[in-house]
Amino acid sequence: MPRKLSEEEIVTLNTLKQKGMSNVQVGRTLGMTEGAVRYQVRRAADLRPDGRKQKPWKAFVVAEAIDYWMQDHQRRHASWGSRPVNVQALHAWLAGEHAYEGSYRSVLRYVRATYPLPKLRPFRRVETPAGAQAQVDWKEVRGVDLGQGPQKLYAFVMVLSHSRKEAIIWRRRMDQLSWHAAHNEAFRRLGGIPAVLRIDNLKTGIVEGAGPWGKINQAYRSYARSVGFHIDACLPRSPQHKGKVEKLAHQVDLRLDVEGKWFDGLEELQRVTDEQLEERSRKRICLATGKTVWDSWQLELKTLRGVGILPEVFDVAVTRMVHRDCTVQFENRTYSVPFRLCGRRVEVRGCPDVVQIIHDGRVVAEHPRNTEIRLLINPKHYEGHGDDRVAPPMPLGKMGRRLQEIVMQPVDQRPLDLYAALAEVAR
Repeated sequence: MPRKLSEEEIVTLNTLKQKGMSNVQVGRTLGMTEGAVRYQVRRAADLRPDGRKQKPWKAFVVAEAIDYWMQDHQRRHASWGSRPVNVQALHAWLAGEHAYEGSYRSVLRYVRATYPLPKLRPFRRVETPAGAQAQVDWKEVRGVDLGQGPQKLYAFVMVLSHSRKEAIIWRRRMDQLSWHAAHNEAFRRLGGIPAVLRIDNLKTGIVEGAGPWGKINQAYRSYARSVGFHIDACLPRSPQHKGKVEKLAHQVDLRLDVEGKWFDGLEELQRVTDEQLEERSRKRICLATGKTVWDSWQLELKTLRGVGILPEVFDVAVTRMVHRDCTVQFENRTYSVPFRLCGRRVEVRGCPDVVQIIHDGRVVAEHPRNTEIRLLINPKHYEGHGDDRVAPPMPLGKMGRRLQEIVMQPVDQRPLDLYAALAEVAR
């Protein structure tokens, strides 16, 4: 079937024919076949309209359903203003709800011919002040060999929005622990912490919903509060809102040239990546300053919050009330807490190897995680002076102190007759 010509192409074709050019010459000039040129010449001579325009729209049989869907779509997205219509979703709805057997193209042609084009929605270009924001994202990279053959790795990307200084952290997974650990490593390489981190709507960041109205992952919220940054989730389907990191994430494998290469472990891959990024930053120009990215970053360091001691990465964070026996419950185990926090709410974090208990932004207790022991008590948590709110627990008596001493002794130094040793105290 001859392709449909634009009005300009039809005028050009007729003009060339009037100048005496053959059908073959006209076809070569316009990129058409000789048969298509003959068809257009014959149609122009007969003054007949294009027969294809006279055919009824196949989607006309579901016109009322399409109109209902379009009105409902505009009503639900009124806050967005005019926006492109997802015709694929419309076609799927027609096929499922109205047994429409026509193609997606038939619906697309009908919608384009019946409904006006949506308004263009430009977006505002804003240059972020120094120290104000960084953007983060993940990139999946395949074919990296760490000694066990080509495998799939994940690159965590963080870019300072002002200076464009980049950090790429390689991880084997994209779970909650990897998410927090990658943040720590990226902050160390960037030399500080910006005020805001703009993130995508991943479950490690936004557990429900999306964008500013989404519910922030509790573990990530706790991590951000400890480190000292604000979480800013992008609107869905708005990659331009974090264009700096989107561009870098899509070009990780191209910029670093790691795909198909062999590295002696993840540590060497990370070292090579750090070296390549530093070299690039000394050559690239920052659009906001006109200086190199490296020099711009050196100036931005003064506006970043110091890294300091970053918190241990964790995948679970819950709030617990400290009981009267100075303990909290977590993962079917009981952990002791300093007695002065009795009746207070504390945050309990599940880290890879330990359970940390946080109060007022600092670690007040730490215990091994996932042990066979279900009751983990630190005797020092019951010692010391009280305060205006909490009195110290009753001190151990002679029996209790003696039992504690025996338990703390090495096995080979404990008395052979334990009962006799305790009986001496009771006399």
